Amino acid sequence: MENFSVNPKLILFLLFIPIFLISIAIHEFSHTIIAYHLGDDTPKRSGRMTINPLKHLDIIGSIIIPVAAFSSGVALIGWAKPVPINPENFSNRRLGDGLVSFAGPFSNFLLACLFLSILFILPEIEIVNISSRKIFLSDLLKYGIYINLFLAIFNLLPIPPLDGAHIIHTIFYNRLTEKWINLGFKGTIILLIFIYSPLWKYFNKILNSLLKFFLDML
Repeated sequence: MENFSVNPKLILFLLFIPIFLISIAIHEFSHTIIAYHLGDDTPKRSGRMTINPLKHLDIIGSIIIPVAAFSSGVALIGWAKPVPINPENFSNRRLGDGLVSFAGPFSNFLLACLFLSILFILPEIEIVNISSRKIFLSDLLKYGIYINLFLAIFNLLPIPPLDGAHIIHTIFYNRLTEKWINLGFKGTIILLIFIYSPLWKYFNKILNSLLKFFLDML
């Protein structure tokens, strides 16, 4: 047991998981709340009107992609299971779908602002000290900012089943965008190709610029 050691990176991963799960749960919960108030009780009947992360987990986005990201040395990324919405229940189908879709990314932007506010208020607190690697509360809060900015921008990408595709469909309603948001599993395949393509670096540049803007306030 003398040679036993704990990988600080693994500890960071385990500490960050609750923040990640809470962030995606708030994102999906925001969809359900707006949908419900606009007249669609489909999310409520499907058990999605909750902040319980277990109700929102997606096999690929919440488990496989985060683990793969951790194993490959990149930041913990992922997404939740899309909330079932029936736009036919809205008085204005297009506007309702757009508002519900926008609610998720907007909630993550607000969460990022909340974590930033807490960073201003709370003193530096050491949480873990392993193998000369100290992990502070500020590390978790900064990750909270990162993951919520990531979720906000990522979900605004115009690739189904992400929210951005539905927002584009609301703004530019036509036969082409109607087919685009109904790609089903093909949309997920396109999304995975995008993530592992050279185009992903441009997404990261936008994300890092926004993250820098937030952290420069400190």
